[in-house]
Amino acid sequence: MQNLKYLNKFLWNYRNSLIIGGLFILIANLFALYPAEFVRKAFDFVSENISKDSNSNSVIYFTLIKYSALIISFALLKGLFMFFMRQTIIVMSRKIEFDLKNEIYNQYQNLSISFYNKNKTGDLMNRISEDVTRVRMYLGPAIMYGINTTILFYLVISKMMSVSHKLTLYVLIPLPILACLIYIVSTKINKKSERVQEQLSALTTISQETFSGIKIIKSFNNEKNSWLMFLKACKQYTSKQINLVKIEAIFFPLIVTMIGMSTIFIIYVGGMESYSGNITTGNIAEFIIYVNMLAWPVASLGWITSIIQRAAASQKRINNFLLKKPEIKNKSKNNSKIEGDLHFKNVSFIHNDTKIKALNKINFVIKEGESLGIFGKTGSGKSTIANLVCRLYDPNRGKISLGDKDLKDLNLYNLRSSIGYVPQDGYLFSGAISENISFSSNKKTDQEIINASKKAEIFDEITNFSQGYNTIIGERGVKLSGGQRQRLAIARTFYKNPDLYIFDDCLSAVDAKKEQKILRNLKKLTKRKTSILISHRISTIKHCDNIIVLNNGEIVERGSHEDLIQKKGIYYKINETQNNSI
Repeated sequence: MQNLKYLNKFLWNYRNSLIIGGLFILIANLFALYPAEFVRKAFDFVSENISKDSNSNSVIYFTLIKYSALIISFALLKGLFMFFMRQTIIVMSRKIEFDLKNEIYNQYQNLSISFYNKNKTGDLMNRISEDVTRVRMYLGPAIMYGINTTILFYLVISKMMSVSHKLTLYVLIPLPILACLIYIVSTKINKKSERVQEQLSALTTISQETFSGIKIIKSFNNEKNSWLMFLKACKQYTSKQINLVKIEAIFFPLIVTMIGMSTIFIIYVGGMESYSGNITTGNIAEFIIYVNMLAWPVASLGWITSIIQRAAASQKRINNFLLKKPEIKNKSKNNSKIEGDLHFKNVSFIHNDTKIKALNKINFVIKEGESLGIFGKTGSGKSTIANLVCRLYDPNRGKISLGDKDLKDLNLYNLRSSIGYVPQDGYLFSGAISENISFSSNKKTDQEIINASKKAEIFDEITNFSQGYNTIIGERGVKLSGGQRQRLAIARTFYKNPDLYIFDDCLSAVDAKKEQKILRNLKKLTKRKTSILISHRISTIKHCDNIIVLNNGEIVERGSHEDLIQKKGIYYKINETQNNSI
């Protein structure tokens, strides 16, 4: 139960529903308790009044009808309050499920990029879906039937004790044995549940990666190998699930055996007590009903235990993420002005997961309203600089400041809201074109969407689509070409109209004419704004006010385009090569 303590705050929030639900359970069990007493009275009345007297027979018939009517009435009232208890406790569990999923989702959004580098998408999806569903079973059915079992045990055993202490003790003999067996079996269930959930996460990950990379799989004619990988994971999951089911299957035979033993004791000991005159034959019938009333609660102990063990295993996996602290923290709750020159002072960065040194003692200044071009080969650290400016990572050494403030001291949300970042992949969401362009705002303004698409040189193509801006582009923009996806991502940034533009090699799939038009549009928009252009193509960055050349995470050259050409270094040589290849 240690891992499930995290859920207590949700139960406290919905304590009124839990208390009212518990009250309904009590009332339902009270109505369930008295029919056994009615049966005993009917049995005793019949046994005492059996005679050949016709008047006596009519009294017996009337009494039996009366008690039958009472039993039916109490059963209906029990059913009514059972409906009420489900409407409170089960509905409460659904509301907590809603809150928990939202908390996990918010936590996912708060966690740093390094977290996603270490964890697979399928595992993240499984924890917010399958694991939460199992936790919900604990919050709903397990708690409901747990309270029901506790109340019913107390009421029934109290009734039994009031009739015969001796017979009650014989009935209860199997229960401690059953409790020990349940403890042993439930421990094994917990361990096997964790293994099942881990394998389910692996299965979800394989499925997610297969569907995301279906183009590659088909182009390499690798469907069979992908299927064999999935089949292997399925077999492992099935094997672990079967092992779990085998353990769970032990519960019911144990419970039936123990209930059967209690019934035998009732018949034998009760018969001897009745023969001695200590109890009536009606009491024997009453005790048999009581034991059968305990049959489901005792049986549910195994089921409840199984649910709790599964929920504990799932909540442990959820807690591993919920209790994780984000590496990038917002130190300021006050609004921060995002203005001034951008300074990199002796900035170094090493990736925690790979231990690769991406940047080493980087120094440069971008004056407010100026543009910086970052040039270098693949793996030289260009994108890392963009990630550091957006505070997707923090440097291991050195300092990044905006104006006179350290980037870490600025309000994180103000900082990111002021940046328009277009990454290399230009990720698009599965929705309409208009929704992707207006992603930065909840309020869509049609004219602003159109203006942004014109600046990104994709307006004509959108208008040629049959549904125009309402065209659904599919997952990751699968229905668009590479150049269209990049330009749509650029339009999204133009729509945002930020204070700082960062283009991270996002024009690689755009033809030269459109690229130059987009860059001219960008220059008009950034007359008084800061911009960073990252590219391995000199044509993209040559108009920037300043350019730095990166190699193996270090700045090897810097200056304007003309300065770098005159130096005849790396930049000059690559420029010659690129011009000759045109």
